Amino acid sequence: MAADTKLANAAWEALFRAQKTIEAELEAGDAWGDLIPSDYGVLYALSTAKSGLRMSELGKDVLLSQAGLSRLVGRLEARGLIERHPDPDDARASILCLSKAGAHAQRRVGARHGRHVAEALSSRLDDDQLIALQTLCERILTAPPANGDNQ
Repeated sequence: MAADTKLANAAWEALFRAQKTIEAELEAGDAWGDLIPSDYGVLYALSTAKSGLRMSELGKDVLLSQAGLSRLVGRLEARGLIERHPDPDDARASILCLSKAGAHAQRRVGARHGRHVAEALSSRLDDDQLIALQTLCERILTAPPANGDNQ
């Protein structure tokens, strides 16, 4: 199916600007405590992985460069918020998991962050629009790329 280039680019620009607008509002909020949003992103990703994540898996979830993720993980580990455990399937790798302190920080910040997200979006969109937005975004994430490549 041939896309209308002008329409596709207008949709992309609207999506990009909307995401950046909400992101700026959330980052300016008071939910973070002594964390920064990228710290919370790692803690959240690990909170959803019951048996932890390898660094490569975490990188796909938090969308940071390998070097940036390594530094961030090192800082969180030094603060006692995450722990490394040997990977039972690969002796060269380790599994990253939340520590008790990390789980507590994720729940504390997550509750406030969740309220801020709800306020930011529901002040602009009704429930039907939120459902449509979620559906469209999930479609973008799950549809195969136009060029057949996964990158």
